Amino acid sequence: MSETRVHLSKTEPTAYQALDAFSRTVGEICAANGIDDRLKELVMIHCSQLNGCAYCTRIHVDRAEAAGIDADTMMQIATWRESGVFSERERAALELAEAFTFISEEGVSDEVYNRVGSVFTEKEYAALSWACVSINAFNRVVVAGRYPVPARSPQARP
Repeated sequence: MSETRVHLSKTEPTAYQALDAFSRTVGEICAANGIDDRLKELVMIHCSQLNGCAYCTRIHVDRAEAAGIDADTMMQIATWRESGVFSERERAALELAEAFTFISEEGVSDEVYNRVGSVFTEKEYAALSWACVSINAFNRVVVAGRYPVPARSPQARP
């Protein structure tokens, strides 16, 4: 199997730039609707982990560190249901992230929708939903293209 893949962002940069612009808009929507960087980055990391996207996980771990999320918390994202470190809002956001990432399995079930909707306002729910759509799109571009994730030196950390 060939390791060289079409690099979508280089081959069709206009489409990639549109996706990047969409992502920036989603970030603005999150900020305007009460979704802080900590909550947004937890969602971005979880979706990226679930999709097996090491490249995006790396980017969002760096951003999570900059947002003040400690290593212990990040290590528990994958096991959030068993962890006691996440707030009710964070748990709801992580559950919504799973529903959007595995949307083909059952959509966003009524149970998840109602539980998450009881924690977030309509605007917050919409902002988090768009964040999930955005990161899932990036994950698919990166995983399909097998973007490399080089080792990082300790000096390169934010």
